[in-house]
Amino acid sequence: MATALVALASMLRRTVDSEATPMSIVGPIALFVVTLAAGCTRDGAPDRGLRLATTTSTESSGLLAHMLPPFEREEGIEVQVVAVGTGQALELGRRGDADVVLVHARTLEDEFVAQEHGVDRRDVMWNDFVILGPPSDPAGLRGLRDAVEAFRRIRAGGHTFLSRGDDSGTHVRELEIWERAGGVPEGHDVYLEAGQGMGRCLVIADQRRAYVLADRGTFLAFRRTLELEIFVEGDAARLRNPYGMILVNPRAHPHVNADAARALLDYFTSPRGQRRIGAFRVDGRVLFHPAGGR
Repeated sequence: MATALVALASMLRRTVDSEATPMSIVGPIALFVVTLAAGCTRDGAPDRGLRLATTTSTESSGLLAHMLPPFEREEGIEVQVVAVGTGQALELGRRGDADVVLVHARTLEDEFVAQEHGVDRRDVMWNDFVILGPPSDPAGLRGLRDAVEAFRRIRAGGHTFLSRGDDSGTHVRELEIWERAGGVPEGHDVYLEAGQGMGRCLVIADQRRAYVLADRGTFLAFRRTLELEIFVEGDAARLRNPYGMILVNPRAHPHVNADAARALLDYFTSPRGQRRIGAFRVDGRVLFHPAGGR
């Protein structure tokens, strides 16, 4: 039952990529279904599948399809993935509706641990953010390495920018850059909030000929279908994108599958898991770099 409900949640989440289904409807329904799944049992016994709450980038890039099957085969543990924004993933952890989280917003992660919702946070990997836009590049960003200056030019010129607007790690980073660039642009016609995952945001930005901040991994996975180009990259201070994995605190939520969660954490941060992360490629390009596990 729980597996079926989590599958339903995943299906509902994927419908966010449909233009006909607003995020305001799908998001709460998916989270509600996941919450129901957390308390379900199979034949009267707790469901011991492992619930991983993670970001859309780890799924849409194909990384989880690369990483999870060997773990599941060898450990005999079914991993139930719920891919949402980092904020929603951490909220699932706070509610005890996930056993482990894999996210990318260090400030939010540290708060999660400080509030004793999570334990044993470890660095898993990193990639980087890039600033994309239409080939015409109306803001003149091509070749810039300063993300703050790029946002200033977008803001000053009144050029269209698409925000995820979903409390994801990407959205959190975007707002940090806007704060240093003079603030979020005003006007619904220049600052658009999608409230959707990274893949869908890339499609919308491409259609609207808008600038957008994206993680490189998701862009590389989608780039063949897009006209968007990378204009700003390499700003280590603003665009580096680290990912961390955190166990949901079993003292706060005794029902969590702590043993399975730790097994997954150990796998991702082991030398073997780190090598496998580094070996994952799309079109011959590395999407995520191993971070050493600590």
